[in-house]
Amino acid sequence: MRKAKPKKHVILPDPVFNDVKVSKFVNHLMYDGKKSISYSIFYAALDTVKAKMANEEKSALEIWKSALDKITPQVEVKSRRVGGATFQVPTEIRPERKESISMKNMILYARKRGGKSMADKLAAEIMDAYNEQGGAFKRKEDMHRMAEANRAFAHFRF
Repeated sequence: MRKAKPKKHVILPDPVFNDVKVSKFVNHLMYDGKKSISYSIFYAALDTVKAKMANEEKSALEIWKSALDKITPQVEVKSRRVGGATFQVPTEIRPERKESISMKNMILYARKRGGKSMADKLAAEIMDAYNEQGGAFKRKEDMHRMAEANRAFAHFRF
């Protein structure tokens, strides 16, 4: 490579939990640079989760992290052309990409939910993911199923 690797952008931890993962999530959630609104939506969602899942011994933040872990895919399929035919080749996912995909899926399926405020929709999606159901969890299961179905083409990895 001719050029040097670009420096990794350092993301500062969030003000309430002092956690970088929360900041990354809020950055994905943000529209038009309105970060303070994203933070308020996220914290309101966690408050709702805490209220609705009071019987859990975990804190709302731990529930959210556990929900993210449950919707994090391990493998994905990538299209690869081999002599005229296109194969769906299952590949492992880098750790940063895993985290990013799970966050984006959670937000995407929260936005798709009907009615209510975004904080309520996000809280509902977090609780569904924690209970291993909902759109984001289904998406992960589908990704794994696709990879499993195309395991015969794993030798085309690049």
